[in-house]
Amino acid sequence: MERASSSRKIAPKSLPDKLFYKIGEVSRITRIEPYVLRYWETEFPTLKPRKNKSGQRVYIKKDLEQVLLIKELLYEEKYTIEGVRKKLGVEGLKKQERDLTPDTLQFIKDRLRGILDLLR
Repeated sequence: MERASSSRKIAPKSLPDKLFYKIGEVSRITRIEPYVLRYWETEFPTLKPRKNKSGQRVYIKKDLEQVLLIKELLYEEKYTIEGVRKKLGVEGLKKQERDLTPDTLQFIKDRLRGILDLLR
């Protein structure tokens, strides 16, 4: 398998048209090792593949596109993990930091207001 920092980009439209992808397929398509994908799940709450009945990770196309975006931001644009979190709009909300502090609640409230304004 090639290094994760390979400069070859994959266009989202060129992804295989499937409903579900196993972690090995995602690894092969994105050229990201499975252990890196599992680590990213802990760092980016927006990357949360489901698990099937046997406990295997099952990614959907949206997850695959998210992986490609994270890869581009980290390896091509040289963002830090914290920088990618901010860029993706998760503002440092790691899974371990999900306790509902007043700041977190205010953040959620502001985001929901923004969504509501877009829907009006």
